[in-house]
Amino acid sequence: MKRDLLLHDWLVAGIALAAGAAAGLLLRALLRWLGRHAERTRWKGDDVIVDALRTMAPGAALIAGAAVAATTLPLTAPVSGFVSQSLTALLILIATLSTARVVAGLVQSVAGTRTGVAASASIFVNITRIVVLVMGALVALETLGVSIAPLVTALGVGGLAVALALQDTLANLFAGVHILASKTVQPGDYIRLTSGEEGYVVDINWRNTVVRNLSNNLVIVPNGRLARTNMTNFTQPEQQFSILVQVGVGYESDLEHVERVTLEVVDGVMADINGAVPDHEGAVRFHTFADSRINFTVILGVGEFSDQYRIKHEFIKRLHRRFRTEGISIPAPTRTVALRHDEHPASPAHPPVPHQRAASPSTATDLMGRTDRTEVIDSGR
Repeated sequence: MKRDLLLHDWLVAGIALAAGAAAGLLLRALLRWLGRHAERTRWKGDDVIVDALRTMAPGAALIAGAAVAATTLPLTAPVSGFVSQSLTALLILIATLSTARVVAGLVQSVAGTRTGVAASASIFVNITRIVVLVMGALVALETLGVSIAPLVTALGVGGLAVALALQDTLANLFAGVHILASKTVQPGDYIRLTSGEEGYVVDINWRNTVVRNLSNNLVIVPNGRLARTNMTNFTQPEQQFSILVQVGVGYESDLEHVERVTLEVVDGVMADINGAVPDHEGAVRFHTFADSRINFTVILGVGEFSDQYRIKHEFIKRLHRRFRTEGISIPAPTRTVALRHDEHPASPAHPPVPHQRAASPSTATDLMGRTDRTEVIDSGR
């Protein structure tokens, strides 16, 4: 210290600190006003920037006030240098945290825009955040006079050991990056794995892919397994797709009439039901002469995967009601039984068999749950 501290020094330092704190509050109020205006814009990036500056500005203003206060005090050169370095490093850390927040928010905003869903792939967000934080920490250490060259060398050597110890984790990390870079799966897609898991992709992070099934449960799939398995993506290349409903009518039905009535029901369902495709052109394809019916397939249009259950439900109800109105029969289960009587008396060497059932010569089950069977029963007397 060059001279003793006077009351005037403390007053000037206090005024500098108070001015810094007041400037921080004013900046915070100004940024809150800017934030309300940023919410009205369509771009989400300005919201992220203003929110990060709202956290950074008060701290930066207070640090600036502390730096001015330090210059007014009669400090020695070593103490003044230490205070200056400490305040600079603290300002760098605050700026680094704010920058990491801004960059992560912008990456999340861009990812959400490209995928078209609210959720984003957090793997990119986490990678960018870690990179910014590491760079800011190295700059802060360099400002404090700590040589970062040996630290970087040690991290490079230790990184080999860490890579060997975290092979599975790194494999999942790079698998997640590959999945997103190839755009085979994006958040919001409905997928089905060959192992049976299916649902909407909620997020792809540094280790796992989170899938929400239709029962609103979360299924956690490691990225490495997702990259290796066979998978069906029901959202790509387009979200709309067709579903097939199997129907059967009796042989006495007029197939032209059946086709016309079915297409009218399809058009009504496509126009009325939420999730259907109004401009979808329905189709009826007869394909099988079954045991007691003629089977055909009805092709319906669906907006996205989960809508198919509601559309099938409504279509079957309406078609059944319309068939009954038009007098079109849907064959019920039938069974033909033939009895053969043995007129010869039974001998002791051949005791009678009261009920002996022969093998059923024909059994057919359609997709509507009906079974037609013919049985022959041999009854001896």
